[in-house]
Parts: sequence; C-alpha cells; structure tokens
Amino acid sequence: MIEAIQEEIQAYGHKNIKAKHKSTFEITKDDTLTPKGDCIIAVKANKSCSDLSPKFKKIIKNDNTVLIIQLTVDDLTDTIVAMGSKSLKLTSQNSIVIRKSNYIDDRTLAIKANKAASNINRKIIEKLKNEKQKITIKLTAILINNK
Repeated sequence: MIEAIQEEIQAYGHKNIKAKHKSTFEITKDDTLTPKGDCIIAVKANKSCSDLSPKFKKIIKNDNTVLIIQLTVDDLTDTIVAMGSKSLKLTSQNSIVIRKSNYIDDRTLAIKANKAASNINRKIIEKLKNEKQKITIKLTAILINNK
C-alpha cells in the first residue's frame, strides 16, 4: 500500500544566503540571517516542523517514507529526495532542517538526503540573495509498504 501527502511552504530569500553547507539545508521562520548561517536557504517561512499537519507528521515518522522536496523559484526548480524516520521529533517552532546524515533533533524533517545546501542549483541560490524573492517548497511524503 502507498500513502502520500503534501505540504507547501512559502518563504523568502535574504542577502546573506550562501547555501554552502555540505550536509544540511534549513528553512527558517526568522526574518534575519547572519553570514554564519551557511545552511539556510530561505527565511520568513510560513511553517516550521511544528506547523505541519498531523497526517503529514504521521506519514513522515516512518522508516519507509520517502520525502520529495521541490524548491521552486520563478521558473527554476530543484528536487531533493530524503527519508523519513520513526525517530523524528518534528517539534521545532522555528525551522525545518533536511540532513544528509542520520542525525535527528527537533528541527529535523528528513534524513539521508541526496543534497545539502551546497548541492542546490546555484541559479536558485543566486536569486535567493534577493530579500523580495519568493520560494515555494513543496513537500511530498510517500509511505511505501505500510504494514
């Protein structure tokens, strides 16, 4: 059996976006970003982990869930594939982090991602250095073989 659910997040760019981190990327509700935040790809997000729907959280909290993350800026799209986990907490009220590693904290939405901030399409990152630039983050959680 396959179950799928989607969430959509709206966020904005910021002049300090570098997106150079090699193992994570982050979307935050914060409206400021220091130059040290090299994993952050978007600010002023309308959702954090805690804001995701109960059904989405239920599906993503499973080791058999695949998460497809689509980042869309104007006519550019990049896609990241990651995994859910039964150990996810999803309690952060401020941010969402996608990780290449297996590390989990309250901000972690998915692990074992195929891309981090440094791997995201650089044309998208360049556009996100403009504070007025909108980004749409579409999350599709697909639970495969739920027994």
